[in-house]
Amino acid sequence: MANTKSAKKSIKVQERRRARNQMVKTRVRTAFKKAQHAVSENDSDNARANVVKAISEMDKAVSKGIVHKNTAARKKSRLMKKLNAL
Repeated sequence: MANTKSAKKSIKVQERRRARNQMVKTRVRTAFKKAQHAVSENDSDNARANVVKAISEMDKAVSKGIVHKNTAARKKSRLMKKLNAL
């Protein structure tokens, strides 16, 4: 348990950041699942829109420092490869 005032404040700050990070990660995962599902259904119009949304969400997560840029690049590349295969 935290003893000092600064340690108690640090715990509160960490909880706020963790909640924000979880929210962003969930948004990214949901967007990617929707995009992958649309690509697997061979629905090109819906797939393209979902892929753009997923890439946008991933870029936002990278800019906030929640996801590493190489991880984002890898996932975006794989998603675009599947989309272009349509």
